[in-house]
Amino acid sequence: MKANIVLLPGDGIGPEVMKSAVAVLDAIAAKFGHNFDYDEQLIGAIAIETTGSPLPDATLRAGEQADAILLAAVGLPKYADPTAPVRPEQGLLKIRAHFGLFANLRPVKTYPALYGYAPLRAELLEGVDMLIVRELTGGLYFGARKEQDGDDNSFDTMNYTVGEVERVAHVAFRAAQQRRGKLTSIDKANVLASMRLWRRTVMKVAEDYGDIALNHEYVDAAAMYLMTRPASYDVILAENMFGDILSDEASVLAGSLGMLPSASLGTGTFGLYEPVHGSAPDIAGQGKANPIGQLLSAAMLLRYSLGLETEAAAIEAAVEDALADGARTADIAPKGSAFVSTDEFTQTVVGALKE
Repeated sequence: MKANIVLLPGDGIGPEVMKSAVAVLDAIAAKFGHNFDYDEQLIGAIAIETTGSPLPDATLRAGEQADAILLAAVGLPKYADPTAPVRPEQGLLKIRAHFGLFANLRPVKTYPALYGYAPLRAELLEGVDMLIVRELTGGLYFGARKEQDGDDNSFDTMNYTVGEVERVAHVAFRAAQQRRGKLTSIDKANVLASMRLWRRTVMKVAEDYGDIALNHEYVDAAAMYLMTRPASYDVILAENMFGDILSDEASVLAGSLGMLPSASLGTGTFGLYEPVHGSAPDIAGQGKANPIGQLLSAAMLLRYSLGLETEAAAIEAAVEDALADGARTADIAPKGSAFVSTDEFTQTVVGALKE
């Protein structure tokens, strides 16, 4: 297969973990006879400093010609002021909206080799394997807002249409059909009108999926259950902000935010793939970054945009093999123990792929 992949390394540790992903994708291409062409473009703080925009037009044009986009991370401390008119994170919101990427898939899986190092008791982590489907282009992050310096009143609006909820619900139900057949829809229907529409719509969509067991949970209860009975979840469907918060919370199950990948999808096969973690500028350039989230995001790219299931599974298995063999980056190593660098972990994964 020949595929064109746009690379957006971004900021902080982004270029380091992107280098890891390219090394693994190159190993996959060599092993399975594919040809991946890469087109590196700008996003985030580096884009602002180079062009004045967090998402240059050249990046959008490149994405429009690509089969998929692989993104690393955006953000630097100098742009941390949330009231600044131009911020790196604006590039993320714009690129998702531009390509109509309304469904964000965030798998959360635990690894037996890391049970002893996670914040939760090991017995709570056994069998944890969930997929969080986050609605990505609506809800509180995209609703009407009023924000003005010096004003004594501001607001943000959680707004949804039936169509917006239907399309992401179908993604979640179809995912559940490929997994264990359970879907938990998250809302706050006891308080918010938009969430009552959400629940009504999900229940209506469920009529098309008689093989799926559907239940509903309030977001505050779900936040508790994620820490007390995480293995009970299969597929979780959530509004934009709720899904953002819950998936970050769920990162402690895997042991680190650096472990989690994501895929942002629309109606076709094109997608944007990125780790859940941020740019971590405090460790940039030190070889301490955990590349697993980026590597698993590359695996999702192979699966969802290129239809290469065997190749995607090979990356996932190689990562698990590296962990089982004791390879640990700084964030998942026991306190005071030795750890491997970003490049060393990557080469361990590449070695596992070649075996």
